[in-house]
Amino acid sequence: MSAAVFRGIFTIPATPFAPDWSVDWAGLASIVEFCVGCGAHGIVWPVNASGFGTLSDAERLEGFARVVEATAGRIPVVLGVQGVHAGHAALFARRAREVGADAVIAMAPYVTRMQDADNLLAYYRAIARAAGLPVILQNHSVGSDLSVELLGRILQANPEVQYIKEETFPVTHKITALMQAEVPTLKGVFGGAGGRYMLLEYARGCAGQMPGCHVTDVMVRYWNALEEDDLPEAKRLYGLLAPLYALETQCPGVVYKEVLRRRGVIASARTRNASAGVMDAYDHRALDDILRDLEPEFTWRAGGALRSGPEAE
Repeated sequence: MSAAVFRGIFTIPATPFAPDWSVDWAGLASIVEFCVGCGAHGIVWPVNASGFGTLSDAERLEGFARVVEATAGRIPVVLGVQGVHAGHAALFARRAREVGADAVIAMAPYVTRMQDADNLLAYYRAIARAAGLPVILQNHSVGSDLSVELLGRILQANPEVQYIKEETFPVTHKITALMQAEVPTLKGVFGGAGGRYMLLEYARGCAGQMPGCHVTDVMVRYWNALEEDDLPEAKRLYGLLAPLYALETQCPGVVYKEVLRRRGVIASARTRNASAGVMDAYDHRALDDILRDLEPEFTWRAGGALRSGPEAE
């Protein structure tokens, strides 16, 4: 599957946790099944929307195999191999190849940022050599805000870097500049930020989106409407999603899993490094209303009614 051109909604499973704060591996498998059932075109784990920064190296390495196993070859799997330096990222990249990933994705180092262009070139070279797979460069402010010129240099030096996930501002202008650069090895540019800008990015030629997975079925419908040149339908779906985007911005790190809990995908929305109190009573009432509006657009259902209100402590 690695030779395929990637396009569409490559959704990002959240990472669920058990009551003792260990990774809930059965819950993660349930989320992957949900993503496939929603019609996702690919799986991406673990990156920012997965809470990768709260996972140990051992958890990331174990999760690689579990996500590939749960996906079972039905759609491509892209594994997040970002590290704090080249050798660290290469360790993850080698494991991604070993477990049968279809591609890898990596931000620039995210603790001490790399400012030197030569070091960045070497970082992505180390990832490409260790993975032996297509590489997606994630340009995100958590790592480094890389210029279009520097992105072009990395692409030219590393032909294995075949895609970019662009999430730095102005996103739309950067996507256009990347497309106009006409780097022969660049197969596509994906958007991020949960899909907030997909309506604008699609017109500029983006290859797809990599959003959090909680409403993957709606995002797939939204993407398909754009692919079918049905702009009124795409704008209608965007209007339904807009209040959810606003709530996600106000309550970072918790909404994705709260929606998955309410939809019956996982048992708990508990999140490392964020308390349940990040969402107050007003937020929960707002989410009740948002999900009532979105429910008719869901193609995946757990078999029961949507849950409402906060998780019982």
